Amino acid sequence: MIFQFGDYTLDIAQGCLRTADREVDLRPKSFEVLRCLVESAGRLVTKDELIKAVWPNVIVTDESLARCISEVRQAIADSNQKIIKTVPRRGYRFSSAVSRHPENAETVAAASPATGTEEGGPRIADRPSIAVLPFSNLSGDPQQEYFSDGITEDIITELSRFSELAVIARNSTFQYKGKTPDVRDVGRQLGVRYVLEGSIRRIGDRIRISAQLIDAASGAHRWAERYDREVSDVFAVQDEVTRAIVTLLAGYLNMAEAERALLKPPAAWEAYDYYLGGARAYSLGVTERAVASIYEARRLLEKSLSIDPNYARAHAMLARTYAHTYLEPRDSDYLIPAGLVRAHEFARKAVQLDGGLPEAHAQFGWVLLFQRQHEAAILEYERTMSLNPNFTEAGFGLCLTFAGEPERGRDLLQANLRLDPFQNASRLGYLGHAHYMLNRYPEAIPPLRECAWLMPNFRIVHLWLAAAYAQAGQLAEARAAADDVRRIEPGFTIDRWKVTGVYKNQKDAEHLFDGLRKAGLPQN
Repeated sequence: MIFQFGDYTLDIAQGCLRTADREVDLRPKSFEVLRCLVESAGRLVTKDELIKAVWPNVIVTDESLARCISEVRQAIADSNQKIIKTVPRRGYRFSSAVSRHPENAETVAAASPATGTEEGGPRIADRPSIAVLPFSNLSGDPQQEYFSDGITEDIITELSRFSELAVIARNSTFQYKGKTPDVRDVGRQLGVRYVLEGSIRRIGDRIRISAQLIDAASGAHRWAERYDREVSDVFAVQDEVTRAIVTLLAGYLNMAEAERALLKPPAAWEAYDYYLGGARAYSLGVTERAVASIYEARRLLEKSLSIDPNYARAHAMLARTYAHTYLEPRDSDYLIPAGLVRAHEFARKAVQLDGGLPEAHAQFGWVLLFQRQHEAAILEYERTMSLNPNFTEAGFGLCLTFAGEPERGRDLLQANLRLDPFQNASRLGYLGHAHYMLNRYPEAIPPLRECAWLMPNFRIVHLWLAAAYAQAGQLAEARAAADDVRRIEPGFTIDRWKVTGVYKNQKDAEHLFDGLRKAGLPQN
């Protein structure tokens, strides 16, 4: 079947979207979302319907669907959402007139060029590519989930240190947590050649890690191993797993590069255990806006450092907790300068302890940004990327926008999507703000709106959305977004927010403040 709407042709048999003179690039999942909407043109299609149709055997979040909707809108030039209309909290409606035609399969096949995909999925890179699925916790204790998650994240991090590998980001692979998907589906959905899966069983002071590497195209097992160790040897186990996979996928790596790439472990196992607990508590505090969890994370991380004062990762994560309470209006720590000073101290210490740790440089760059040291912040982020070319740090994109380079920030955020197909929602907000600073208000609104929908308590995105609506002349929508800003921070004023609106160029700051004033937010 072939569907036509406006200047576009949607060819189901060939799996492509075309205009009169070109083929429009769409990821397979985004294509399927468009197909579902077009086939139901004029009817409200709920989010549940779309997710069930496009991801039948995988549990995904609304964020995955929102990203596909954003990509489709961009592909069909629907920046004003006149074709695909959002029905808040319900779903979407395809509003353009659609005509249907049966296709001539032979003619279509002869006329359509290759799409550049492998096995129906996106082609990530010519180099070996891998997705590490969350290792299963077989300990029988739900409280040990943080442990299996932490081990998985460490393997992803260590593999990402090798420039010869394309490694899918944690945010995308953890969409499969607790599920048993067909690895061939995973390969198609994430665009990878290989999938690593495994399990962890921790009983007392013993740990067993099982891992297997699978060819995502054929489902064939390429390598498998089991490691039984004392808990204190967990770092040796991680190194063995990483070395085995890298040797198989990129045999030309020499031992010297492997030694350089491996993370430095802390001096004692207990320090690592407290670090994992702290990282988990911090994540909960951010996603659930529970400030008590942020302080619990800080307590666990301080415990980690009391055991191993030279543990760089714990220093970096502690810096993150202090930056968070400084930036977010949670309690009396909001905008207290001492908090940012502490964040700087911990981030700088992390870099000093382990100059080869990408996350340390990224966190230091984040702190430097809010201390208005823009050039130094960019240098730290660039160092991060040189250490780990697969690092998908959305903060770098925001840093560039604040530093007066919104076009570069936009390009970096879009490039991140290659290695993180299931992007986090904050990246949508940062991308929208980059468009705003480029005076592209119609393009800024959709990602900002999607981010605000997915993260209703993320104050800054409501603030940016209010400004974008106002500059686009949509004043009713601007005032509604401004109301959300006041809901999250009742005492909000532009003058107070200037402390965290760390634009390098005053004209950029005034550009935003002008939008905020038009949206009805108070100056002081």
